[in-house]
Amino acid sequence: MLFGNGVSDIGIDLGTCNTLIYIRGKGILLNEPSVVAVERGTKKVVAVGAEAKKMLHKTPGNIMAIRPMRDGVIADLETTEKMIRHFISKVLPKWRMTKPRMVIGIPSCITEVERRAVEESAYKAGAREVIVIEESLAAAIGADIQIFEPIGHMICDIGGGTTEISVISLGGMVVTNAIRLGGDEFDEAIVKQIRSVHNLIIGDQTAEQLKMQIGNAAPDKTIEKMEIKGTDAITGLPRRLEVDSVEVREALKDPIIQIVDEIKKTLGQTPPELAADIVERGIVMTGGGSLLKGLYKLVSKETGVPVILAESPLDCVALGAGKYFEYANNFASTRSVYDSLNN
Repeated sequence: MLFGNGVSDIGIDLGTCNTLIYIRGKGILLNEPSVVAVERGTKKVVAVGAEAKKMLHKTPGNIMAIRPMRDGVIADLETTEKMIRHFISKVLPKWRMTKPRMVIGIPSCITEVERRAVEESAYKAGAREVIVIEESLAAAIGADIQIFEPIGHMICDIGGGTTEISVISLGGMVVTNAIRLGGDEFDEAIVKQIRSVHNLIIGDQTAEQLKMQIGNAAPDKTIEKMEIKGTDAITGLPRRLEVDSVEVREALKDPIIQIVDEIKKTLGQTPPELAADIVERGIVMTGGGSLLKGLYKLVSKETGVPVILAESPLDCVALGAGKYFEYANNFASTRSVYDSLNN
């Protein structure tokens, strides 16, 4: 990427929880929450990213904090465009001569309408060319998997709103499954557990802290504890509560089972020769959800397949999207081979 000529290639992980921006030749320059605070009525932007996240559920009547992404897709097109524009202005020089090319990672389970909404928001934010790429394919590139080899690779990307599991060979996805479940559902499960068992109402951010600090997917030798604060569901008064890691694990059991079942389903749909490669090379896990303590060990135990946690699981989709143009010729030749085989 040459800033001097105003040329820039940008990879974006437009996530439900966080947005990451990778600039070719510069690396990841932005990682901020996908939150926008706006004035009610005028929709004037008050804050974006980390500053706006602090305002979630704490704003006065004239300001509302919005998460414009839901389940990996755009829920509010206008606000998403403003968010992308703001983030790009933070990482690119204002004097650039040429509009950037953008590659955006998207879940494979989204509809054509949702796909167009992503492209439209990027063009309105100032892109001259927009390419959307499946998140698992982007994550595989970002995890340095040699996707153009005639070998089967399985990747499981657990984001904030979606989980996508794919088997990749020769630059294409042979099998892919995605569910609209991710880190957000982990948080919701904890909120429900605390309310149903202790009659205590807690916010999403408290649930996220519980998940990150003492959350786990499998029994551990030590039981960790954490004090939280919330509102008593009966009296309406503030109350403190000590929660342990056993209870958090119990809360997370259902969404984790769904993810494991989806991985098993994908393995069951994989052609035998590629399945043999996966047994030998293992499943690569990426995304913020994969950082849940003990999750990769549980997946390995349940599937009987080795599981490897990517080196930078949070960054993989943005890295892979940003490196797309380095592999563009490979993708083009792969498509031409597929076309010749099908004609």
